[in-house]
Parts: sequence; structure tokens; C-alpha cells
Amino acid sequence: MTFDFRNTNTLWASVLTATLARLGLTTAVISPGSRSAPLAVALACHPAIEAVPVLDERSAAFFALGIARRTGLPVALLCTSGTAGANYYPAVIEAKESRIPLLVLTADRPPELRDCGSGQTIDQQRLFGPFPNWYAELAVPVGTVDMLRYLRQTLVQAWGRSLYPVAGPVHLNCPFRDPLAPVSDNSVVGLKDVLDERFLDSLDRVAAPAAAIALEKLHPTAALAAAPLLETWQRCDRGLIVAGPAQPVDALAYCKTVAALASYLGWPVLADGLSPLRNAAALNPYLVSTYDLSLGQSGGEPNAVAVDLVPDQVIQLGPLPTSKRLREWLQTTQPRRWVLDPLGANLDPLHGPTTLVPMTLETLALAIPPGQGDRHDSRGPILDHRPPYLKQWLTLEHRLRQYLDTALERLEDRFEGKVPWLLARCLPPGTPLVIANSMPIRDVEWFWPPSDRGLRPYCNRGANGIDGTLSTALGIAHGGPPTVLLTGDLALLHDTNGWLSLPRLRGHLTVVVINNWGGGIFERLPIAAVPTADETWFEDFFTTPQTVDFNHLCAAYGINYERVTTWGQLEASLSCLPERGVRLLEVRCDRKQSHTLRQQLLTPPKNLLNQPSKP
Repeated sequence: MTFDFRNTNTLWASVLTATLARLGLTTAVISPGSRSAPLAVALACHPAIEAVPVLDERSAAFFALGIARRTGLPVALLCTSGTAGANYYPAVIEAKESRIPLLVLTADRPPELRDCGSGQTIDQQRLFGPFPNWYAELAVPVGTVDMLRYLRQTLVQAWGRSLYPVAGPVHLNCPFRDPLAPVSDNSVVGLKDVLDERFLDSLDRVAAPAAAIALEKLHPTAALAAAPLLETWQRCDRGLIVAGPAQPVDALAYCKTVAALASYLGWPVLADGLSPLRNAAALNPYLVSTYDLSLGQSGGEPNAVAVDLVPDQVIQLGPLPTSKRLREWLQTTQPRRWVLDPLGANLDPLHGPTTLVPMTLETLALAIPPGQGDRHDSRGPILDHRPPYLKQWLTLEHRLRQYLDTALERLEDRFEGKVPWLLARCLPPGTPLVIANSMPIRDVEWFWPPSDRGLRPYCNRGANGIDGTLSTALGIAHGGPPTVLLTGDLALLHDTNGWLSLPRLRGHLTVVVINNWGGGIFERLPIAAVPTADETWFEDFFTTPQTVDFNHLCAAYGINYERVTTWGQLEASLSCLPERGVRLLEVRCDRKQSHTLRQQLLTPPKNLLNQPSKP
């Protein structure tokens, strides 16, 4: 990469781009604008960086977030000055809450053109409030070696702060004076002899510390802090591991680590639907997926089994699962909880007897003595030799899993909850599956069965919003394997501008949209039960029904459309995914019928909970 000496701005932008490329930047998502022109040209021309143009800034931000979520590497976002950057806000919040690395570059006017009525100018200082891991405003470009060294050093710090100690967004505000276009003015030609290969080589030396952090291995002595915890847990015969939403880049390593901990302690693992654990079931024979049914009511009566299942101690990995029943049960029973998080963040919305453990799961696994990763044999009839508490959970899991699978297999009605259950059984192994918030993520939590297919679930669960659902899925699909998005109609329509990035998509996305003409989640909330003589306000202001024809919408964007009328058709359409392009499969469901079926399935017959049996 040679630097661009046509003017001060082009030199500044080319040094910035070269530095980020040496640090490891491979993708930049750019929205059009004038003030950002120097950076846009530099990023678009660098041979090691893929520059993806996306018109709408909100869609661009979630597209970048999707790429960063899948790869675990920072993605650069670039926009012009004014309100353009404000459209990044929802994705910046999600990146913060989900710990996704983003480098947000907002172009700006220089200080002398602020607060004076200059066009397309707002106060961009700390535009995203407390959500970035780090913020800095770069100096207005100056063509001197000392200032270019300052630029380089600031970028190295920004890169590191986007990744460590935990990943997240970093915001750099980037002011530029005219000329913004790459025109020659001979202002920096004198630097050509100074900025030679030696300056380029120094980029590698400056970048080395950040790279060293990325490659650093956990030292065995780190396990010393975990050993007392393991001893405490080992003495407990009624312990639970609650594995919340997790979307690690190395899903297999995560699953192996949790399995080693569970086997060593002999504790059951309650795994959220958004955990890779449900898709690597053979690694963890102590996996429980039907805890929501176990903890509910039976035949309208209190569930005595939920009382029998109360643990003494709980290890919570990350945030709590989506299940409201599980949260209410933990809040009511108040067991001792240990919340594992690298930063020791407070991930306890229940405000119970909780100890925050600032430790990674990998560090904890290092404390497990070699050769003792399976203290309780996990094969076949040895079930009777496992601890009674573990055996109780696994017996219920076997019985309730069989009940759910049988009921869903026989169900012919187009029920929303059967869609994720079917996806788990028919998608090609290893398929990335992006799940929208609202009802889809809850149906995954309730009905997604354990398997060994290695499917990769993704969801914007940091802030739990429906912002950018389609754009995130397109970002995850970009440059990756064929991807599937499971979404409701409202979440998809909330982000239809995401389709504007289709011409640049490298890969394939299949969108499975459950169209129930509104927000089905509100049928489950207390607002739906409020008695009133006039029910129109519930439909108009909560479920917000829509009448968009998805066939026509797809035609407008050149997307292949298919309406699904049978379960066999859906299974056939998903068992083999195309390599390129985008298609949409519409599954029409009756919102109120699905609500009734869901209630029935989540309230199992009383005999399933109370009669003893063996798996």
C-alpha cells in the first residue's frame, strides 16, 4: 500500500486505512456522503479491505454488526456528518450489550464550522453516550510526520479497545476541512521522501502489542483462582448450571468447556435456545431443554415438581435464559447463584443472593484436574449411579422431550412454534440461523430440540430489540456459509431497507417469515387480558396488524418468493440451501390459534410430571 500524497486529507486517510489494515481490518461498511469522502476513497481503494456500500445508515450498522458477530473481528463503519451517524445508534447499543467489536467512524466538519449555522452539522461529540468502549475525536488532518504518528497511535488504541478487555464499539469522530475530493494541491508532496518503507514497517511494530493480546494464551496459574470455586461446588449435590444466550465464535470449544464442567460436577445444564449447547448434545449428556415445561403448571394446579427441583447452588453462564418461568422460579426459590462473566458485570436482574465471578469459562475449565472431566459416567444404564438430583432432571427431560416431539410431529396445523422445531431437524449441519426477537426467539427457547447438527444460532439479544433484524442476517450471511433468518412479519418489515444491500451480498440468505399479521407476543402479555368493551385499541396500538403482500415486496427487490402451505414443503425447501442470492419463504399462521396451541403444549399432562419413569 502506497500513501496518497495528492493533498493533506488523502494522505491522512490513506495512513489511517493502512494502519487499520495492518491491525487486521478486512471489512468496511460505507454509506454515501460528502464529508466522509477522503476516508471512503481510501477504504474503497485499499486492496486488503473489502468496502461494502450500504445506502441506509441504520441498515449499514446492523450489516456490519452481523459480519463482526460471525467473525469476532472489528468491522469499520463510515458515514458523513450530521444526522447520518445518529442512525447508527441502535446498532451501537446492540454492539455494546452483545459485546461485538465495531469501529464507528463519523465524518464531521472542522471546529470553526460548528455552532454557526453550517449545513449538515450537529454536535457529534460523544454522540453515542456511554455505549462505546472508547471515544476520541481525531485532530483535523495535518501533513506532518509527528501528527501522522499521533494518528497511528490513536488508531492502535481504538483497535485494542474494540476487543479488550471485552469486545464492543469504539467511536472516532473524524473532522475534515476542504478539499474533500482527492484533488492534487501539492501540500504534502515534500513528505514522500520521509514516509518511506521505514514508516510502513513501523506500523507493524506499533500494531504488535494489539496482536500479541489477541494471541495470548491463558496461563495455567490463572486456574489457581478457580480452584476454590470448584471445591465449593463439588461439595454440593443439588447444583445447576444455567447456560444463557451465547454466540461464541468458536462454538465447539465453548460446548466442550461447559461439558467438562458439567461432567466434573455432575450437575445438569439448563441450556437456552440461543446457546450452541443445544446443537452439540452428544458432548453434554446432562443437557436439559424442557425446563420451561418442568417448572410450569399442570392442569391448572401448582407444579409440585418445581418445588422438588429447587437447587442449592446455581452457576449462571452469561445472561439468564429467555424463559420467564425459569426466572420466576429462581426469584421465588432464591438459590445461591454464581454469575460467571469476564468483567464481573452484574447480570442478575432478579437481585438474588448472587456472587459475581470475574472469570472466563476457559479459565474455570483450566482448574479441572486432568483426567477428571467426567466424574459421573454418562453412558446408558449408568443413569442409576448418577446423583439423584441430576437423575431427576434427566428423567424429566427424556419424558417431556418425547412428549413435545411427538405432539409437534403429529401437528398438521400451521403452528408458529413448529417452524423452529422443524428447522432444527432439517437444516443442513452447521447452518447459521439468525432468529428475530419477539415470538421467534421464544418459540426457539420452548421447542428447539437438542441435536448434534452443529447449527449456529444468532440473535440480537443484547438489547432484545427488533431493530436491524434483516440487515444483521445479511451481514452474517455475507462471506459466510448459506444462512437462514427466522423472523416474524413485523420484525422483517421494520428493516426492509436492509434489502438495499442485496447487490453487494456475497453468499446466500433464506428468510423464513412467520406471517401472523401482527405482533403475536402481545397475545401472551397482561395487556391482552384487560377487559374492555372496545378491543380496537389492542389491535391498533399493540399487535399493530399489517397488510403487506410479501410476494409484491419481494418482486420490488428482485427476491425469489415462495408461499409455504405444508410442512413437507417447508422441510424440502430448507434441507438444501442455495449458495447465492436471497429468497423468502412465507409461512402464514393464525395468531390466536398459535397462542392457544402454544399454551396447550407448554402445559403438559399431569402424569408426565408426577409419575416416575426411566429414560
